[in-house]
Amino acid sequence: MTSLPGSADEIWQKAMRTLVLRTRLRQGWTRARAGLIPIAQASIAAGIAYAVAHYVLGHEMPFFAPVAAWVCLGFTALRDVRRVAEMAVGVAVGVGMGDLLVHLIGSGWWQLTVVLFIAAIAARFIDRGALLVIQAGAQAIIVVGLPSASGGPLGRWTDALIGGAIALLVALLTPGDTRRRPRALAEQAVTELAQTLETLARGMRSRDVDDVGAALVRGRASEPVLAEWQEGARAARELARISVGRMHRGELARLEEQAVLVDRTMRSVRVLARRVIPVLEADHDVEPVAELIEGFASGVRQLASDVGSGGDGARGREALAAVAAQADPRTVGEGHWQVQSLVMLLRSPIVDTLEAAGASPGEARDALPEL
Repeated sequence: MTSLPGSADEIWQKAMRTLVLRTRLRQGWTRARAGLIPIAQASIAAGIAYAVAHYVLGHEMPFFAPVAAWVCLGFTALRDVRRVAEMAVGVAVGVGMGDLLVHLIGSGWWQLTVVLFIAAIAARFIDRGALLVIQAGAQAIIVVGLPSASGGPLGRWTDALIGGAIALLVALLTPGDTRRRPRALAEQAVTELAQTLETLARGMRSRDVDDVGAALVRGRASEPVLAEWQEGARAARELARISVGRMHRGELARLEEQAVLVDRTMRSVRVLARRVIPVLEADHDVEPVAELIEGFASGVRQLASDVGSGGDGARGREALAAVAAQADPRTVGEGHWQVQSLVMLLRSPIVDTLEAAGASPGEARDALPEL
């Protein structure tokens, strides 16, 4: 049996050294893998835009062609045609205004002020989109700050049009499923929750406080993944309002709600893990609670599979309901109030995950034994 350190801080620091880097690397690899195809598409589009402006139009340094293509497409698969068009217009307005006014009044600090003001006002007049105004202003600043290359007074504007047109073409030819990224993020985040529970249960069974501390670290390190899931689901739902993916708005709204519930569950599990340490130090038998947590982790694994595949959550709901039925502090840890307190802390995250699996709030609460 592993000896117990003197404080929770020591446990935290030791577990932090062993887990944080590995968790960050895994999360980084997941983000890179998800961005591989859209980044490749945007990179190819930028190269094609440069080639068209350089070899077809004869512009010696067509800087704004690849810039426009890259800015419009970005590095994510959430490419709504309206958004890409909005970005393309913003870039074209900013570059066009900047090119024309610099040709007429030259460049300098006051010229930059005038160009930025006019470009932003023109963009605001064209459309209400904030992206359009931001891009118009940013590109106008770049135009004033950079020396003119080739292509005449409106050469850089022509380059921007080419880049924007190619980006719009790519967005039209490679329509994406707005559900794909939120589903992938959901599966990753829910799997993180399952792994946290598994690590906690393992530490309780072996009475290894290092594993309990590792569960704390894993839970804390999962915060960026959970936040990215919420943000991704929210962005996808907003895009679905004006894109061909509007038929998926119901699932995207559910994914956003699930992200909130799973984040709440993870916070509750971290509280539970902190409470486990003094119970272990008091040398109480926590084996029954560990068994309950293992069952909880198994149900969460099922939920991860459900959200990743777009399922209705029936399998996860069934497994979690079975765990909920056993979460009775009168039978689990009978006679030891500290052990019973762990069961009480476990009831709330079980309810949250049942709701995430599709149960109504009333159904989730009714799945627990009455106290």
